Amino acid sequence: MPERPLRRDAERNRQLLLETAHALMARDGLEVTYEEIAIAAGTGMGTVYRRFPDRQKLVDILFAEHIDAVVELARQACQSDNPWTGLTWFMEQQLELEAGNRGLGQLLRGGRQSSELVMRGRAQITPLVTDLLERAIRSHQLPATVMPADLVTIHLMVGAVMDAARHIDPDLWRRALTMALTGLRHAELPVRQPDDELIDRLFGVPATARDKKAANEPAE
Repeated sequence: MPERPLRRDAERNRQLLLETAHALMARDGLEVTYEEIAIAAGTGMGTVYRRFPDRQKLVDILFAEHIDAVVELARQACQSDNPWTGLTWFMEQQLELEAGNRGLGQLLRGGRQSSELVMRGRAQITPLVTDLLERAIRSHQLPATVMPADLVTIHLMVGAVMDAARHIDPDLWRRALTMALTGLRHAELPVRQPDDELIDRLFGVPATARDKKAANEPAE
């Protein structure tokens, strides 16, 4: 049975709590308490629990919004006449989203994402990134062995630098990204190429979720 739509005032409260929670998480991280959210939003604790009885729901909405933003960035990057320019812009813009959002960084590198959302994001983003990579390879801007999972690895590596230096040198990740992308452009990568399953595992998707998704996919 579909959920009944909220009354207008209830929907306003829900949106206020959501915006407040995400602003606090961006500043202080994912461990922000319901009490802190209620005080900042000017509501009672009961209102917070009523709208979001499952705390993971707040985190999932944050992650879903991030996926939508990254999909849009990938689409814009694919419009670039120069695939290498589009690819580097895409990587930088993704990390820009995380630079000012502590909670998002914790989410992406803490294994707390919804498995279903991770797989949905991969299904939407990977084809766009693959197109960028193939164009860069055809134009001899990247080695033929570079795969989408290599960009995931770079993202995690640079993200780790961002997290470690957030309160010391918040722009250090830019230098790390430049080094990583320059290395990718000139690297002699091993023959073994990472697959989609590795991407899922890097983002903490359990094997049971992957197996369930595979079982529901129609046979070719």
